[in-house]
Amino acid sequence: MDSQSIRWGNNRSLKSYDGNKKVKGIKRHVVVDKNGFLLAVMVTVAHIHDSQAVMWLMRVLQDSYVNIKTVLADGGYRGEIIGMVRKSFGYVLQVVMRRDPSQIFKPVHKRWIVERTFSWFDNDRRLCRNYELLMESAEEMVKLSAIKHLLNKF
Repeated sequence: MDSQSIRWGNNRSLKSYDGNKKVKGIKRHVVVDKNGFLLAVMVTVAHIHDSQAVMWLMRVLQDSYVNIKTVLADGGYRGEIIGMVRKSFGYVLQVVMRRDPSQIFKPVHKRWIVERTFSWFDNDRRLCRNYELLMESAEEMVKLSAIKHLLNKF
């Protein structure tokens, strides 16, 4: 589970400012399986922090998939939200953090899977920026891109 801030492409859509990444636009929250294929997606305005959106995202995941027990997440999902997710939904939320504080880039184990999915989304011209007027249509564009990617894999 991870999130991605997306710049806006037009002036009419609903947008806000993500101060951490200095991006004006929206934020995609996704859950992928171990192969990087999309399980759940939720689009919010950019100023919503990951720890605030996790409860909504878990509700979307619970409506779709029943037998998931463990969800790996990045550092934005740490804190007391782990206990709230376990109590409300029964999912074990494991936070994957970088252990080595050095500046040398090394892919973090299991974390690169969702980052690879984001790079697949960036290959789709419609998803590299937010051109949608509604959050629902932005979510559907992500789902269509995931379907297109699945069809190309098989």
